[in-house]
Amino acid sequence: MAAQLDISTLESWLWDAACAIRGPVDAPKFKDYILPLVFLKRLSDVFDDELTRLAEEYGSRDIAVRIVEEERERGVIASGGGSVRFYIPEHARWSNIRKQTAGLGQYLTDAVRVVARENPRLQGVIDLVDFNATTAGQRIVPDEYLANLVDVLSRHRLGLKDVEPDILGRAYEYLLRKFAEGQGQSAGEFYTPREVAVLMARILEPKPGMTVYDPCCGSGGLLIKCHLRLLETHGEKENGHRRLPSKYAPLRLFGQEINPATFAMARMNAVIHDMEADIRLGDTMRKPALRDSAGHLMRFELVTANPMWNQDFPVDVYEHDSYERFRFGIPPASTADWGWLQHMLASLNDSGRMAVVLDTGAVSRGSGNQGSNRERDIRKAFVEADLIEAVLLLPENLFYNTTAPGIIIVINRKKRHPGEILLINASKLFSKGRPKNYLADKHIETIDQLYHEWKAEEGLSEVISKEKAARNDYNLSPSRYVAINDVEEVLPLEEAVVLLKETEEERTEADRELDEVLRTLGLVLERNES
Repeated sequence: MAAQLDISTLESWLWDAACAIRGPVDAPKFKDYILPLVFLKRLSDVFDDELTRLAEEYGSRDIAVRIVEEERERGVIASGGGSVRFYIPEHARWSNIRKQTAGLGQYLTDAVRVVARENPRLQGVIDLVDFNATTAGQRIVPDEYLANLVDVLSRHRLGLKDVEPDILGRAYEYLLRKFAEGQGQSAGEFYTPREVAVLMARILEPKPGMTVYDPCCGSGGLLIKCHLRLLETHGEKENGHRRLPSKYAPLRLFGQEINPATFAMARMNAVIHDMEADIRLGDTMRKPALRDSAGHLMRFELVTANPMWNQDFPVDVYEHDSYERFRFGIPPASTADWGWLQHMLASLNDSGRMAVVLDTGAVSRGSGNQGSNRERDIRKAFVEADLIEAVLLLPENLFYNTTAPGIIIVINRKKRHPGEILLINASKLFSKGRPKNYLADKHIETIDQLYHEWKAEEGLSEVISKEKAARNDYNLSPSRYVAINDVEEVLPLEEAVVLLKETEEERTEADRELDEVLRTLGLVLERNES
């Protein structure tokens, strides 16, 4: 048997695939054409392996094919209970795709659509792209470029014995990262840096059988890192790779994503990793899709998320919510950070925990201001309810959509240390990279140890009481409590812009209330004069 493909071989191969269509397609669009074909090739090669296994079991390839076709006709495969995971029609099998010499764009489009028709679980996942699409009367990707792409992808098999799901999944995420590097501002909507996701999974430390939820799951990376963390802590090595023994239940993974193309990436990513995940398409804030039979929000043991930072939502989204999610207060229209946190809190069960990446301003905006501030008031309510367990300040320039550092806020309904909050200033724990900084393994290990051992360490972390948080007007920025080289905290430009928007919003609201008072006084005066 040939040696299994390693991660560096796969990464190099997939980047060659991207280069095959570099001419006509901008880098941000590479993923739209390459990922579905990598996915189709994996499905096709696995289907071929499963037919071979059945042929060995029953002594004949013809019998194996007949069994699969009968299961297909009875709908057994479509329901997920057949001898094969997915049924790949003859037309869509890679061996036939390779033979096409003309009309390749239409052929590929027909292939992914027939796979989706045969496998309802793949509808809206593999069939979104039109390989034959045109713009201004010209093909976006001409057939000769598609032929180059198919030729490159044909270099390696992606069957069950050729590549482990976690290795192929890592290579797949490498390609997502490369796309993110070329996609700039919009990249953060679908991709969280791998090492940040790994750190969050280590903080949550999932146990067998747990439910894990991401309400804005992007390409699914945070859910996948929880799955991989469980394999790391409870898996057993078999042929050099970790598998979960049958005595342990796998994680039950749930997610929702608003963008159809990104939703498709998440579903593909889960299948590539050989994981079962219930991922729904839709707007979580306006219409959460994961509800129980009574129509209430489903509740989970763990939540992991990286929502879009400082997202705009009209206030009426919160005020007219039918799920009672925003009990701690209505966030400002200019930033939904504490709206997302309240949705996630409402989705936690009574002993649930969550780790969420947000803009640094989410833990400091409004503190020290005279008068009320919506974010500070919601933060105060969270602190007084003893829900905030830890805040971790990350280094700058980790994320693809911003150079701002970001924080991880940890919420725990059953805190290990009631009345205390751990603040970790990890702003200097990074390695320089191009184009982005990154957390090396030693940095992840340091942060993980500080959190799990609940350690106060000079220049890195401090444990504060709820009372100390109150004395600081509920400012939970780690850099306020943990000084590094006596450098004074500077307000980032992005945070200043959000603060300005909030101030303008508060002024507009104050003007409206003043007008109401003046109108009322005017009416009173008119009545008194009459």
